[in-house]
Parts: sequence; C-alpha cells; structure tokens
Amino acid sequence: MAKLHYGIKNWGIRNWLRRSLTVSLLLVLAGCAATFANHGYAPTDTELEDIIVGVDSRNSVEETIGRPSSTGVLREGGWYYVSSRVKNFAYRRPEVIDRQLVAISFDKRGIVTNIERFTLENGRVITLNRRITKTGIKGVSFIQQMLGNVGRFNLEDAVGG
Repeated sequence: MAKLHYGIKNWGIRNWLRRSLTVSLLLVLAGCAATFANHGYAPTDTELEDIIVGVDSRNSVEETIGRPSSTGVLREGGWYYVSSRVKNFAYRRPEVIDRQLVAISFDKRGIVTNIERFTLENGRVITLNRRITKTGIKGVSFIQQMLGNVGRFNLEDAVGG
C-alpha cells in the first residue's frame, strides 16, 4: 500500500510539472506573437465618396467624416487626416507597416477643391487617389514631412528632458 501511495503522489507531481511546463511554454509563445497598433484616423475611400469636390464645404466635410487633428499651414488651410499601423514584435524595434494621409484642400470660400490620398512607400510619398477641380495640392514637401515624421515625435526631446 505504501508503494501505491508513493506512486500516486509521484504521478501527481509529474503531472503538475508537465502542465506547468506546457502553460509556461504557451505563455512564452504568446509573448512572441506580433501585436499591431493603429494611430490616428484617415477616412476610407467609401467615406470620401460622400464628399463632392466643388460642392461640399468645411462644415459638410466635418459632418460627413469629422474634423481632423491636423490642419494646413497653407493660405487656404487644408485638412489632413493621418493614420499609421505599427507592428510590434518581441524585442524588435516597432515597424510602421502602413501610413496614410488624406489631404482635403479648400478655396477661400471654404469649398472643397481637392481630395488626395498619399502613402509612404520605400521612403517616397506615393499618391494613391486624387480628385481635383483645378491643380494638385500645393506644398507636397509639407505632406512628405508629415508622412515621414508621424510617430517619430519624442516628448522628452520637446520638453528638454
């Protein structure tokens, strides 16, 4: 009877160790899975279809897709919607896998004159979609700076810490 009791006890410890090891291994593997974070907001093409170039105003754009977090530094002051998707994987540096910028330009009366979608591909700004009444967007270098610098802002540098 003593041997039987010893065997059951020993089996219980082994079973507990196996389960603990399995759970630990699963936790380690789950920690290695990539996670994704979305930052900002850029309206989809479907949402932008509701905005008519030459007809809609700032107010109607705001009602349709909302007010952006960034506005233009140009005379007419365009609106810029910026979104990024960042991949985080274990100990590696976070990697921006997608960055979109939607630029909506307005004339002096506040009427939409231009809607463009840009992305960053291999360090170069690529125009994905464009709806224009007259000329393209002015200040493309500003858009290059926005696409290139989003996510690189460090609060410690700004505060001087």
